[in-house]
Amino acid sequence: MTTYLLKRLAVLLASTAVAAVAVFAFMALLPGDPAEIALGVNATPEAVAELRRQFGTDRPPVAQFLDWSGGLVSGDFGTSYVTGAPIGPQIAERLGVTVVLVLGGMVLALALAVPLGTFAAVRHRDPLGVAISAASQVGIAIPAFLAGILLVFVFAVRAQVLPSGGYVPITEDPGEWLRGLLLPWLSLGLVQGAVLTRYVRSAVLDVMREDYLRTARAKGRGAAGALWRHGLRNASVPVVTVLGLQLATLLIGAVVVERVFVIPGLGDLLLNGVAQRDLLLVQGVVMVLVAAVLLINFVVDVAYHLLDPRLR
Repeated sequence: MTTYLLKRLAVLLASTAVAAVAVFAFMALLPGDPAEIALGVNATPEAVAELRRQFGTDRPPVAQFLDWSGGLVSGDFGTSYVTGAPIGPQIAERLGVTVVLVLGGMVLALALAVPLGTFAAVRHRDPLGVAISAASQVGIAIPAFLAGILLVFVFAVRAQVLPSGGYVPITEDPGEWLRGLLLPWLSLGLVQGAVLTRYVRSAVLDVMREDYLRTARAKGRGAAGALWRHGLRNASVPVVTVLGLQLATLLIGAVVVERVFVIPGLGDLLLNGVAQRDLLLVQGVVMVLVAAVLLINFVVDVAYHLLDPRLR
């Protein structure tokens, strides 16, 4: 197990290094000079050259990359071209908001998908099981931002029981913090829950057809007991793989949902950076999102190895 962890960790570090090169190269290829954008069209060449020197963009690309990547290790993402503020503290503050949003949506998705998917598999011939399967198929077709808009219309505009947007830190008012996150959690959790429900149903159906489950029932265990004792762990192996992919999708989908509900997370920071042409800020946020996806894949690989003893 230790050898496997070290190998996966080496792959994670190598993937992160390659991702850093790709992100830097992509941002370097984008048109526009940060110094010219900051000073405006009427700036003199001397002023532009001086600002390039202050930004460090007059140096060779290799030197810029080494300076930027070296700072990433210590959490130094550089200084914003627009505001002049350090980028690292901004990303750290917004990252906490996004993590809470994504984890809340995933917890809700699992709370819906595991029981509903299992029930739909066990009762796959019953009308209720078919209805759950059909409802999950409809849920897959609805984007998270559209679900958010529909939820705002129902609960904020019509019923007026929840706020349509905004964010209150938990340290200021825990109750308003929770009320402000309920609709974003629902918009992410319902859509991802529909996707996971389909995979849970498929995985449980496959397990129910296995010989060892029929043997357990033949030895006297009931259908529910045999499934709980012998089936769910085996069914969880493919679901965990999908869960990692969906968690990465949820992280990226939160970028749009944050904009819909006016939540100051990484997505809001990223879009503001794009609008202001703050390329170094955008570069830092994109790198954090890519690293988060790679870390999620690493955790899923380890969990897969722990769940399936055949891999050990």
